[in-house]
Amino acid sequence: MSWARLTAELDQWRHIGRRPSLWWRDDDARAPTLALARLLNLAAEHDLSVCLAASPATADPELPAYLGSYPGTTVAIHGYAHHNHAPADARKAELGPHRPLPTMLGEIEVARARIEEMFGPRALPVLVPPWNRIDVGLVAHLFGVGVRGLSTLGPRATADAAPGLRQANVHVDVIDWRGGRRFRGVEACLGDLIGHLRARREGEADAEEPTGLLTHHLVLDEPAWRFLAELLGTLMARGGPICPSPRKIFNLAA
Repeated sequence: MSWARLTAELDQWRHIGRRPSLWWRDDDARAPTLALARLLNLAAEHDLSVCLAASPATADPELPAYLGSYPGTTVAIHGYAHHNHAPADARKAELGPHRPLPTMLGEIEVARARIEEMFGPRALPVLVPPWNRIDVGLVAHLFGVGVRGLSTLGPRATADAAPGLRQANVHVDVIDWRGGRRFRGVEACLGDLIGHLRARREGEADAEEPTGLLTHHLVLDEPAWRFLAELLGTLMARGGPICPSPRKIFNLAA
């Protein structure tokens, strides 16, 4: 019944004269792989672009040239090295409250510069914290090290996380990380998607925040790939969502 619920929700948006906005973020981009090619080709089949999140310490030097075949692809800053600095009894975090703020800000500034150097016009001054976790005390200082956008997980509270720092999150993670790093299932994923679309439509969430799809191409299993193909096909068959570019989403100059 979930696919029918999705089409019903899309019909509700059409009934009020609107089309929902959607964006796609894929984390842990490291190198040209068959999985990355499969992801980018799937997006291209539906005229969509993907915002890749890459850590400069782990990104393969061949990745920038490889992305030349996918002109709409952009690259955000996925921390510096995607290294866990949390103690063993805490949830993983590279940018959590476990290190001095100046140390983390210095890493972020270096990461931003390296991503820009590697990816040129594709690079976005947008921080995607590893594991979607960031110390709240760090957020207010990101603008000072050249970051202009922030993306984590879950509905945003405000459009700007701090002055000059636009926030746009993802809302549908297709992977069950605690259940064996497998596909979460159609019901769970569509439940999150429909739930955020409904909340936006009914004013319970920021209507202007695009609904974000989160993938990690390196761990997608076949059920996840099938879900993505069916999801994109269903969305496009119903008139298609609006898919603004990440530059527009994060209020960046063209």
